[in-house]
Amino acid sequence: MKKIAIYGKGGIGKSTMTGNLAAAFATLGKKVVQIGCDPKADSTINLLNGEPLMPVMDYYRDHDMEPDFEHIGKTGFGGVFCIETGGPTPGLGCAGRGIIATFNLLEELDVFGRIKPDVVLYDVLGDVVCGGFAAPIREGYAEDVLIVTSGEKMALYAANNISTAVKNFEDRGYATVRGVIFNRRNIPDEENKVKAFADSIGVPIVADIPRSDDISNFEDQGKTVVEGNPDLPVSRSFIELAEMLLKDPPKEEKETYRFYH
Repeated sequence: MKKIAIYGKGGIGKSTMTGNLAAAFATLGKKVVQIGCDPKADSTINLLNGEPLMPVMDYYRDHDMEPDFEHIGKTGFGGVFCIETGGPTPGLGCAGRGIIATFNLLEELDVFGRIKPDVVLYDVLGDVVCGGFAAPIREGYAEDVLIVTSGEKMALYAANNISTAVKNFEDRGYATVRGVIFNRRNIPDEENKVKAFADSIGVPIVADIPRSDDISNFEDQGKTVVEGNPDLPVSRSFIELAEMLLKDPPKEEKETYRFYH
């Protein structure tokens, strides 16, 4: 089972990247679980025909009992099992608490044992990598981390913080950064900025996603671009990334990551 956490600054497009990657794995015949780890709870909406999913934390607030397996998530495009952690009532409590509560529930219900997924994707807010937001890397849930960034200053700043956070746990055998997803915004000298960042942390750019109207057009229909038209060049970028991630990283790639840290 491949377990991948996808981190990035809020608004950088990590949910779009994660949803399309989930759809790409599904088109390759893989059984996928996608877990949205963001209080906004919008990670999986484009796998569910634009229909929002009740987050686990909302269920806790609205019911006296814990959700059972039938209520923890919903099956979307390509059989992807979708889960949203949600968060506390706005202005009250810790935003990362929903992640911790949901992860505990996943273990209690043996969700992975029941579904037996080939791939688990965690879509995680990366502006602040602490508390619950660090759980996918700190608790050993994920093995690989992908960092989504553009060439914008604040996106790169957040990406560097994410890389540093992962590094702090590497000696415990937790997740390592597998690579950078370059989500283009078409700003000046963007490619060189992102390449310089990836080189500085010693990881490759594993996908170069062009700015595409096709992505937003299909999202308006409640779909990922991979579902909408898997033959488009942007869809092929996600499918090729999925194919790459299914393979073990080359030995020299792992050694390069250690060298830079």
